[in-house]
Amino acid sequence: MWPVTSSTVVYENPWIRVQEDQVVRPDGSPGVYGVMSVRHDAVMVVAMTDDREVWLVTVDRHTVGVSVEVPAGGSDGEDPLLAAQRELAEETGLRASEWRLLGRMDALNGVCRAPEHIFLATGLSPVADGLLEQDAEGITAAQPVPWPEVMRMVRAGRITDAESIAALCYVALELGLLG
Repeated sequence: MWPVTSSTVVYENPWIRVQEDQVVRPDGSPGVYGVMSVRHDAVMVVAMTDDREVWLVTVDRHTVGVSVEVPAGGSDGEDPLLAAQRELAEETGLRASEWRLLGRMDALNGVCRAPEHIFLATGLSPVADGLLEQDAEGITAAQPVPWPEVMRMVRAGRITDAESIAALCYVALELGLLG
């Protein structure tokens, strides 16, 4: 337990809040802990074709540069399933007829409060034109990649986004694809 003796919000915007907590460490000594909290839960979508291909997006991130990821984003306060459906359509131009919530995880839990919901989307088909938001998000590509190649990309360090890797692990466990 880390009792908080005082807390100060040092920054906030519509997406995140950063606070500095004066804490009592587990050993009893005083300390300072910076905590970032997201305003809304996030969603991660592993969209898989009938041929076991996973849709991946290539996105230019301000923080790390080019990153290959599964479609994902903030829920903006809406139901996680609705947010996942919106994110899939905006980032890939696809919709899914079947959705499975595989679990919930926390991103960077050493410094953040950032809950995420992981979905498996199957029964994929194109959505109507006009739903893509790729330019605004910095997405330069969206394409299906065979499952074995996705795993090779993880192993080779071509997919480095930890949240995407964790979401893929949930799918591997769900579908028995670990061995």
